[in-house]
Amino acid sequence: MNILNVLAGDQPSVTVQSALNWAQHQGVTRLEAQMLLLHGLGRALHDRVWLLSHGADAVDPDVHLTFQAQVARRLANEPMAYITGQKEFFGLSLWVDARALDPRADTEVLVEWALSCLADVPAPQVVDLGTGSGAIALGLKHCRPDAQVWATDLSADALAVAQANAERLALAITWRQGSWCAPLGDAQFDAIVSNPPYVADHDPHLRTLQHEPLQALVSGHDGLDDIRQIVQQARSHVCPGGWLLMEHGFDQALAVQDLLLNAGFEQVQSRPDLAGILRCTGGRWATMK
Repeated sequence: MNILNVLAGDQPSVTVQSALNWAQHQGVTRLEAQMLLLHGLGRALHDRVWLLSHGADAVDPDVHLTFQAQVARRLANEPMAYITGQKEFFGLSLWVDARALDPRADTEVLVEWALSCLADVPAPQVVDLGTGSGAIALGLKHCRPDAQVWATDLSADALAVAQANAERLALAITWRQGSWCAPLGDAQFDAIVSNPPYVADHDPHLRTLQHEPLQALVSGHDGLDDIRQIVQQARSHVCPGGWLLMEHGFDQALAVQDLLLNAGFEQVQSRPDLAGILRCTGGRWATMK
């Protein structure tokens, strides 16, 4: 349906259902179309029941124009989180924009693993390296209010996003700007957690990730440059018996295991993501070194 014709009175008003049908015909999924329209209507993104019961309602022309523009952005591979400005992660609603990486659901596996490692540790000290939007750090603090959670990022812009999320959610985090463990001083932690860049600089998938910050994605010719740095630096900041846990690429588990073993970590193991792919690898620093 041509919106210009609608505005000129040549066609009946655009309805909720016809707008959704148009978006799906353009190529977005039904769920994404629903979320984008709900966002334009100023409603909660999960309120799909409202759409079902208001399918015949007319859509305001300005809302429809905004909806069409957002559909175009999604078809250009811009993340939904950047278009709507929000993302659900580990039970928290985060504000997200292009200053930080779009949090993925698979990263929740890393948070769950860290929480299991800390289950018997009273008032644990935890740091999230390369925090981005703050998703991991905030998820940990939300589930373990007694934890002392730190978070670092090289990007001042990303830290601004993370701090805004923490303030809105009323979760206290210690923020430090700098590369990986550099801003930690002499601090030591019961768990060091990170979702670092791990995409190779020649990876063809980068074409579909052009809207996200490159520095949060790419890490050298094999995608492991930053993980190598973290493994080496973390040894000075993980408590005896503490854990280093990292997310990585779909085919990097064995390589990351080797890096941890060669650096002296023990109980090295990997965990699968939601699709069953080994996505997180970690190891424990020996109680006596």
